[in-house]
Amino acid sequence: MPTTAELLHQARTRAGLSQRQLAQRARTAQSVIARIERGQTSPTWETFDRLLAAAGYELTAQVEPRVVRESHMLDDVPRILRLTPEQRLEEVKNVSRFLHNVRRV
Repeated sequence: MPTTAELLHQARTRAGLSQRQLAQRARTAQSVIARIERGQTSPTWETFDRLLAAAGYELTAQVEPRVVRESHMLDDVPRILRLTPEQRLEEVKNVSRFLHNVRRV
């Protein structure tokens, strides 16, 4: 997965902009762009989004399930076995609600 520094550098260079030009478009200092691209600082999401927009790009993200090679789920079995039936149903309800909300995004 590319870093924030790499993504900003890619967006800027693909747009054919110098650091100074991007800084002018984003109304910030060239040194800010340089520090981010060198990985010396991490911008907030809002700043990062503004810089990408100034370069003519938009950041999109999505949540996808991760493939688990060595399952850690079995580590949770003793805790689950200690739950009452009502508590287990509450756990299932919470997982179901989470999955429903993730699918809506």
